Amino acid sequence: MDFRKDEETFKNGLAELPKQAAGLKRAGLKRIGTWLMPCHDELTYLANFKQHADRLREVAKVLGDSGLMLGFEYVGTASLMASKKFPFLHTMAETRELNAAIGTDNVGLVLDSWHWWHWWQAGDSAEAIRELKSEEIALVDLNDAPKGVKKNAQEDGKRELPMATGVIDVKPFLESLVAIGYDGPVRAEPFNQALRDLEDDAACAATSAAIDKGFALVGG
Repeated sequence: MDFRKDEETFKNGLAELPKQAAGLKRAGLKRIGTWLMPCHDELTYLANFKQHADRLREVAKVLGDSGLMLGFEYVGTASLMASKKFPFLHTMAETRELNAAIGTDNVGLVLDSWHWWHWWQAGDSAEAIRELKSEEIALVDLNDAPKGVKKNAQEDGKRELPMATGVIDVKPFLESLVAIGYDGPVRAEPFNQALRDLEDDAACAATSAAIDKGFALVGG
C-alpha cells in the first residue's frame, strides 16, 4: 500500500491491508519495514508529520492485529533531502518522535548504517543507539559508502556492501547494537550495480561474506 500519495490512494491500500497482513502472518513474518521520504514539494514539516502519524497509525493497527511489527527507516542522505522544497524528518530522534505520535506498541525503527552515518553529527552517534531499547528496532541494514565522495554529495542509490570501502565505520554501530541486546534481523542493502550484475548465487555469497566480515568486528 502507498501512504505517501493522495488520500484516495491511501484509503484504497488500507482496505486491502488486512488481507495482505493475514498473508504475511501465514508466511511466518513478524517484522516488516518501510522508508520515510525526507522531503516534500507541498507539505511543510508539521503538515507532513501529522499526515504520517495519522496514516501510519491506521496501518500499524491493522498490522498489529496480525502480530506484525512495523519499522520506519529515516533517510539521512543530504542530497535527497534537498531535492524537494520542504525538508522532513531525517534523524533517529525525529523518527522516535513519530513513533510516539503514532502511539501503538508495534512500531519501531529500521536502523540503517548508511543513514546513521550521514547524520551522526546531528546526534545519530553510537551513543544514540545505546540509548535505544532493543525492542525499538525492527530491522537493521548494513551498508558502506563509495570512496572519494564527500558526505553531502553521496547518492542514496549508490552504495557498497558492508566493509567494502571502510568509509562507514560499522564497528561502533554494531558494538552498540550488541550492547543493547538487539537480536533481530540484519541485512545488506548496497544498491550496487556490480553486485546486480552477478549471478544470484554469487551475489548472495558476496553479500553473506560481507555481513560476516562486519560481524567479525564484534566477535560474531
